[in-house]
Amino acid sequence: MNVPDDLRYSNDHEWARAEGTRMRVGITDYAQDALGDVVFVDLPEIGAEVEAGALLGEVESTKSVSEIYAPVTGRVVEVNAALSDAPERMNEDPYGDGWICEIEVTDDGTLGALLDAAAYRQLTET
Repeated sequence: MNVPDDLRYSNDHEWARAEGTRMRVGITDYAQDALGDVVFVDLPEIGAEVEAGALLGEVESTKSVSEIYAPVTGRVVEVNAALSDAPERMNEDPYGDGWICEIEVTDDGTLGALLDAAAYRQLTET
């Protein structure tokens, strides 16, 4: 399982990468593997205000439908529209081309609740 050291992780298996005051968000390698082949992604709306832990969207796979939760509080400023035509990118490259959206963080306090790579590895090994 791939768990990059430069990312932060939620207990719900989302990752977040800091890009200035924005966080690029996606699902982890662990999550995409558990889902199986992703066939549809319900992306959030640009401009949507999201709270950490609240529903951000959904991922549909050949096995099930899973909810995606916002790892931080803020406003959605960009979405990966390419996932609409190629949702399999989440399986092929979950930390690269498979990203879901970017959130402009409005509450820095929510960053402290995210796990570092070592803590996330421990979470997924139990």
